[in-house]
Amino acid sequence: QVQLVESGGGLVQPGGSLRLSCVASGFTFGSYLMGWFRQAPGKEREFVAAITWSGSRTYYADSVKGRFTISRDNAKNTVYLQMNDLNAEDTAVYYCAAKLGNMGVTSQRLYDRWGQGTQVTVSS
Repeated sequence: QVQLVESGGGLVQPGGSLRLSCVASGFTFGSYLMGWFRQAPGKEREFVAAITWSGSRTYYADSVKGRFTISRDNAKNTVYLQMNDLNAEDTAVYYCAAKLGNMGVTSQRLYDRWGQGTQVTVSS
């Protein structure tokens, strides 16, 4: 059974940090590119970051570049999203997702494995 389980979300003040984790099971994690997406209230889901199967390449949305860092530990079947200098615009449900291949990393329709999401709220 394919599963992606996110954790680490919560309430944080502006300027604060959170680290999200996503643990995968039921498929060969080390063969998949992993991505993070988010959906804010009233908005469409958008790409946040992605990392290739080896971890050698990472990709970021312009809105998070320099503040967020994606990483992975293939031995633990886990992908992380370190989020620093958070602001209200980062408030959203964050989803991890998996796909084969390195093409179209920002296109959510190409990801065929999704977690249930974890809520991140940035507020004072």
